[in-house]
Amino acid sequence: MTAQALIIAGSIVLGILGFAHYVYVLLTNKFHAYNDAVTQSMHQTSPVLTKDTTMWQAWIGFNYSHSFGVLWIPFIYIPLAINHFHVLQNSLWLTLLLPVMALIYTILAKRYWFSIPLIGSMASFICYSFAFYFLHMN
Repeated sequence: MTAQALIIAGSIVLGILGFAHYVYVLLTNKFHAYNDAVTQSMHQTSPVLTKDTTMWQAWIGFNYSHSFGVLWIPFIYIPLAINHFHVLQNSLWLTLLLPVMALIYTILAKRYWFSIPLIGSMASFICYSFAFYFLHMN
């Protein structure tokens, strides 16, 4: 029961972060640059990779896809933990994937992002690590 609660808790934290990120991109200007000239330049500049998009479109698209990528974790693991916990109990891979992904997000948050995703990613990492321990090491 403890491992199940930890998986759900860690997934809820990532779900909140992913959903907040999506809402911020969709409904606010929180991902605009403070310097309006930078935002304008992003609207007018293409990446070297292709002229089919602008840096602004790529930036917004990346942020949307990042939100959905994070949301996959709670979308999959919460129902799995609630309805089919035996699958997680019997799968080293599915339970190891959680702390590994949370650790990757923690490293990215420390290196590139800011304190809120860092704290959330670390909290998920801790939940998932203890869940893994209780399921497979105990």
